[in-house]
Amino acid sequence: MRDLHKKKPRVAPKNRLKKPPRPPINFRAIFKKVSRAGGIVLAGALVVVIVYQVHGVVSRTTFLRLERIEVSPLTRLTREEVIDQAGVKPGDGMLGLRLRRIGEMLAKNPWVEKVKVRRYFPHTLAIEVVEREPVAVVNMGFLYYLDKRGDVFKPLTVGDRLDYPVVTGVTEDDLSKDPAGSKAALQGAIELMGVLAKGSVFRLTDVSEIHFDKGFGYTLFTAQGGVPVRLGNGSHGEKLARLARIYGDLRAQLPGLQYIDLDYNDKIIVKKG
Repeated sequence: MRDLHKKKPRVAPKNRLKKPPRPPINFRAIFKKVSRAGGIVLAGALVVVIVYQVHGVVSRTTFLRLERIEVSPLTRLTREEVIDQAGVKPGDGMLGLRLRRIGEMLAKNPWVEKVKVRRYFPHTLAIEVVEREPVAVVNMGFLYYLDKRGDVFKPLTVGDRLDYPVVTGVTEDDLSKDPAGSKAALQGAIELMGVLAKGSVFRLTDVSEIHFDKGFGYTLFTAQGGVPVRLGNGSHGEKLARLARIYGDLRAQLPGLQYIDLDYNDKIIVKKG
């Protein structure tokens, strides 16, 4: 009779590979690598500290103190205004002067077009300022100066000169919504002033206002009587040359004229009031 409680012998699985023994961890090599890396970091930190300390010592020495501040010749600004806005003074450490920051501070002044700041060891700081030159006043509700590049750069304040041609027709809203078109219109007014400045009969001094209209173009207003002189767009030199031939006769009649229209190729229309 078969014994059901008898256990069968276990048969070992065939082709079973034995795992190789795990090598021991080399703590000594790891410690050497960590020590080497820590040494490099420590050495770098030590160099930084030494350089910082040396910089502090050198910057505190009287040998590297600011003694002379040179400022280029100025027309609108004063030397004192430039130095005050630059935020520097004699006795400042030469190494601590932040030239880029000084230039940025000076560039905030509306009269400053370009600025260069240089440091000359051991004692000198040189500031070279190129000032903006106004060529006209733009009336946009408030009065602003206009420079030769067609940039509106400064609102007029008490004491500012007003003896410039006045440009109208470009508003603050135009500058905001269409800066390129507005600048082109202002540059056109500047070019027109250049043509008038070369005139021998009808000159820039005979004009009190230059008005720009997006649809029509340019209209001048005479200083005497405020008579509109319609130019339109283009060929301004030719149109003004035709006016110059008869302007001597028209000058005495200006108070009674309604307008002068030059926006034609071969004629002038003079409308009496």
